[in-house]
This record gives sequence, structure tokens and C-alpha cells, in this order.
Amino acid sequence: MAKAPAVQPEAARKSQPLAPNRERPNEPQSYAASKDELLEFYKQMLLIRRFEEKAGQLYGLGLIGGFCHLYIGQEAVAVGLQSALTEKDSVITGYRDHGHMLLCGIPPQDVMAELTGRAAGISKGKGGSMHMFSVEHKFYGGHGIVGAQVSLGTGLAFSHKYSEDGGVCLAYFGDGASNQGQVYESFNMAELWKLPIIYVIENNQYAMGTSVNRSSAEDQLFRRGESFRIPGIQVDGMDVLACRGAAEEALAWVRAGKGPIILEMKTYRYRGHSMSDPAKYRSRDEVQAVRDKSDPIDHVKKLLDAQGVKEDELKKIEQEIRKIVNEAADFAEQTPEPDPAELYTDVLVETY
Repeated sequence: MAKAPAVQPEAARKSQPLAPNRERPNEPQSYAASKDELLEFYKQMLLIRRFEEKAGQLYGLGLIGGFCHLYIGQEAVAVGLQSALTEKDSVITGYRDHGHMLLCGIPPQDVMAELTGRAAGISKGKGGSMHMFSVEHKFYGGHGIVGAQVSLGTGLAFSHKYSEDGGVCLAYFGDGASNQGQVYESFNMAELWKLPIIYVIENNQYAMGTSVNRSSAEDQLFRRGESFRIPGIQVDGMDVLACRGAAEEALAWVRAGKGPIILEMKTYRYRGHSMSDPAKYRSRDEVQAVRDKSDPIDHVKKLLDAQGVKEDELKKIEQEIRKIVNEAADFAEQTPEPDPAELYTDVLVETY
């Protein structure tokens, strides 16, 4: 019998040298906003904050049931990113979704009615806080399962590429969700197929009550795609101009057919993980220190002041926003709940 050739152990174990990662995106620059753009950013962030504050009040009154996750403190992320999108683009996120929906153009009264479980809600009162959805507005949820939206967003990006519609998917998820296995399956597929998707990690420092450095061996989350050759950028998520600048760079990268990109937005949530969270894992002093130093709305107010915008004009905007939010809450309280027969509708897709 012929003798098998001897295996050279060193040669057998020797790996091929790593191929260098491909081209990297440029370092994003702070967006040079005009006065009118700054005013619009201010209005959008203020709308989200006042809306979320009102939602918190309604929850305390028992008018909103189930889970409710507020976006207070993180407004600059969604405003900066979504202000750069076009009508071709799609958005998908997790359960902290109210602000993203408002920026997709869904009327505040439709969102508030959904929060309170009313028939006039954007999802007919069936979705509640975490599961709102509107194909018309290119908003694909609202998802209660941690990280589920990442693989679904990758599918949306595949749809954009397959249909050649020029759209990009903006897929938000948090620092906690970044440890989910399906995230990495999605990264691999997105890079293999060069899908048009921006993975946005909203790193608000705590996954429920666990800080990033206690749950992640690699706490620089923008590096999570390196083994898939997906470039990442770390962004000051408390600065709306930094967020918009990062959006411009990321969109240019993806629209050029270079595949996915990761944006880690370093931000901070002022309220608990959900309305039932006592937030004992951090001190009030910690939260106040962030508010004093980095509040995204105060930052824009200072920029507007430097542009010559008077306090009276900002007070008028505040009054207008409060009126919109109060009217949305009144509408939600006055409209009826769904008929019980609605339980049997929208279970399956009836037409294709």
C-alpha cells in the first residue's frame, strides 16, 4: 500500500496573509447648516422631546399601556441622519421608535393615537408603542425583539438593490442589540452582496441597565464590522451637525455601490430604559452632568443665538410645538378604541 505523504505541521497551519481592507470612507465633517436648516433641526428635535414628555405623562395617567421607551436625549441622532434621506430611502428601528416615525412624516396625532391604542392610530391601535409601521412613509417598524430589525433591514436593502430603485435602508439598533448573533449574519450578507444599508448603532451607553463595557468585549462598536470589511465611523450623537455630516458621508459611500457602512452614534438617554425602569444603575448626577454639558437642543439654541435668532422667536416655536403635541394628545384621548372584530383583520397579507 502506498504510504501517504507526510504532512508538514508548520505548512499546514500557516494561514494566508490577511488581505488589506478595501477603501475607507472619508472622515465626516461637521455639516455647515444655514440658519433656516438650524431652525428646522431645532423644531424637529423639540417636537420629539415634547412629544415624548407628553407620552410619559399619558403613560403615568394609564392612557398608554404595555412597554413605552422614550427617546429623550437622543434626538440629534435621528434628526441629523434622517434629514439627509430622500423619499426613496427606508427606515427601520427597534422599540424606541416614536422619534424616527415623526421624522418619517407620520402625523403626531396618528402616532399618539397608536400609543393609546386607538383605531385612528397609524397601525389601527394594534401596534402600540413598539410595533408601528407605515409602508406609505417608508417606515418599516418598530420592532420589539432585540436586534430583529437588523436582519429585516438587510432584507429591505436587498429589495432596494434588486428593484434598482436607488434607495438606501437606514437600520437603527442599540448597543445591546449589537451583541445579537443575527447582526453578524446580516453584516456578512450585506457585505457579500454590497447591499445599500447604513447600520446605525445608537450607543446610549446602557443596554437596559448594563453599561457597554460590562457587556461588550469590544466596546468601540464602530469596529464591529471589521472582520466583514465593513467600515465604521464613530460619531458624536449629541451634535446634530456631526450626525448630519456623518449621514452625508455614509450615504455617499452606500449610493456609490461600495456596500454597507456602520455608524456608531455616541448618545445618551435621559430617561430609563422603559417607563418601568427605576434606573438605579446610574446616579442623577450622571444624567444631569450630560444634560448640562451635551444637551443636543441646547447646543442648537447656542448656534442659533450666534446666528442672531432672538429668544422671542424660539419661544414662539416652543409654543407652536406644545400646541401640536397637546392637540395630538387630545385627539388620541377623544377617538374610539378599535372594534373587537379588528382582532381578526390584518393577520395575513390578503393581496400581493
